[in-house]
Amino acid sequence: MAKLQKRLASDILKVGLSRVWLDPTKLKDIDGAITRIDIKKLIKKGHIKTLPEKIHRPRGKSKKKKYAGSRKGSKHAIVTAKRKWISTVRPLRRTLKELFTTGQIEKQTYKKTYMLIKGGMFRSKAHLKIYLGQHGLLKKK
Repeated sequence: MAKLQKRLASDILKVGLSRVWLDPTKLKDIDGAITRIDIKKLIKKGHIKTLPEKIHRPRGKSKKKKYAGSRKGSKHAIVTAKRKWISTVRPLRRTLKELFTTGQIEKQTYKKTYMLIKGGMFRSKAHLKIYLGQHGLLKKK
């Protein structure tokens, strides 16, 4: 068929092969065209045309819940490192403030422990309370 002509036409028209239309009634004339000049003449006559771009509709994403085996992406794609840090630090600071306002720890201890929390020393509230208890920083009620 007109493989060469289609390739030349796509190059001249600056479109892909799938967007080149060859007139099926004029296939004999198109087969006879073997140079770029011949192809350009056929384009001028209207025997070879460019088809409009195809419309691409986006497909809807699945609403299915993703479990451990089907998750894709990096380690922190689902929960970022920052979000994880926030969810650790905020409860620790809240607990420390509560201990301070109830008078279970002194101001000096509060400040030092606050900086330790900021430095990432404690894993959880339980870890914080164990630390304060072991170092004798908690006052008895």
